[in-house]
Amino acid sequence: MKLNRREWLAASAGAVSLAATGSALAASESNRKFTVDLRWGSIGVSANQVQAIELAAKHDFESVAASPQDLAKLSDDESDALVGNLKSNNLTWGSSGLPVEFRKDEATFKQGLGELPRLAAALQRAGVDRMGTWIMPCHDELPYVANFKQHANRLRECAKILKDNGLRLGLEYVGTSTLRNSKRFPFVHTMRETAELHDAIGVDNMGFVLDSWHWYTAGETANEIRSLENRQIVGCDLNDAPKGLAVDQQLDNERELPMATGVIDVKSFLQALVDVGYDGPVRAEPFNQALNQMDNDAACAATSKSIRKAFALID
Repeated sequence: MKLNRREWLAASAGAVSLAATGSALAASESNRKFTVDLRWGSIGVSANQVQAIELAAKHDFESVAASPQDLAKLSDDESDALVGNLKSNNLTWGSSGLPVEFRKDEATFKQGLGELPRLAAALQRAGVDRMGTWIMPCHDELPYVANFKQHANRLRECAKILKDNGLRLGLEYVGTSTLRNSKRFPFVHTMRETAELHDAIGVDNMGFVLDSWHWYTAGETANEIRSLENRQIVGCDLNDAPKGLAVDQQLDNERELPMATGVIDVKSFLQALVDVGYDGPVRAEPFNQALNQMDNDAACAATSKSIRKAFALID
């Protein structure tokens, strides 16, 4: 996601709008408010922010992830021009990833935290208002309570900075039991436990990053999604699972694009998002080797097609 300034200037000066045709909602999707989102790193695409916007427009996405590192390199005028290019291509921002490593030692955390105000300000300047991160569901050294306290304390510091810059912070719980059992002490891995972590953090810009994969592996239902309000959902990942494996045998880094196998009940998941009025990004995060081996255009085309195929299920 590194942005080369010379590439940015060339792209901005010569860019012709690649506004995707046919990006208006299909009649069968008329009730949805969420967007077909490109988070390019999650599908093995190597690009900078300018290139990601071009790929998103070319392949009929409706929003694109924001790179805080790329945006922080821009002047005010360059940032304005980039946002203008985004809008001219009928795109909006999806969300950003939290650029702080809070899972390791204190020194690493403090280093990332020190950079967060500058990066958050660059996101706010560009109009980005969503950020997400994931919670490791296990630890080799910290038992549950000690790990919970460390997460609450560190994420509280992040959340306060983000709130000052108009950003909501979504936490993604990881439901995969094979990963949870790979270390000595299990940790947060359900929606309910994540809500408890929100309460312990105690900053009112906290929310969820929902993922159909983790919803499935955690054994949750559509009604649990319906228990949330739109404002509580910051981001959403949409994935399918390989066939032939029991839910407790699934491996976190071996997933499929939405609708690839039908193992996960994507329709119920998406319909619940419609029912609560979710209006944020929905992107694929399959960690799929075959997809990662495709070139950028092929990977983006396959991802856009799979998400739209899933959206066609919505009533």
